[in-house]
Amino acid sequence: MLVSCGASYDAAPSGRTHQAPADVALVSALPGWTIHVPGHPGELERVFAHALAADDRVYIRTSEESNEEPVAGDGLVVLRRGSADAPLVVAVGPTLDATLRATADLDVSIAYLSTVRPFDAGGLRAACRGTDVALVEPCLAGTSSAEVSRALSDRPHRLLALGVPNSEFRRYGTPAQHRAAHGLDAAGIRASLEAWLPAAAERRAA
Repeated sequence: MLVSCGASYDAAPSGRTHQAPADVALVSALPGWTIHVPGHPGELERVFAHALAADDRVYIRTSEESNEEPVAGDGLVVLRRGSADAPLVVAVGPTLDATLRATADLDVSIAYLSTVRPFDAGGLRAACRGTDVALVEPCLAGTSSAEVSRALSDRPHRLLALGVPNSEFRRYGTPAQHRAAHGLDAAGIRASLEAWLPAAAERRAA
């Protein structure tokens, strides 16, 4: 079992040399690994205890960022359902609260995922009732894009992958400032969704 701390930009005051947004993508390249990105200390305790009881290859990515409440359940958990063909927004780990704020008045379905490998393809297929999927990850943008595309390979679909861009961000500041700079705060997520969805204004929830 491997447990990391610091995540993508927790060490924002220390600069880019102390940040590793590509960690999940790198571990994903190793076969047979389970990867957890918990979004709350309660979720961390659960997956940590489970990993200790076994002898499997498990990577747990911890962060100082946290959602207000833990999410119960394994795999992809649907938290809110929109209309029949509403876009599906999948929030990974600690991006959930910002995603919920960003989509509060939009007609979208919201799902949560904290175990990204193995990817819950069946859960995604069941949750996705339209053609549009937005993926919000607290790590390198596009880390799980291939998993989403593979799960929906037999369906027409569009994918928006939000996350930390693959660039050397040579700035210092707080984690909140870095989150905003990467477009992962509520305002940034909302702006990306409105630019991507052709009728975002018309999809406001009744």
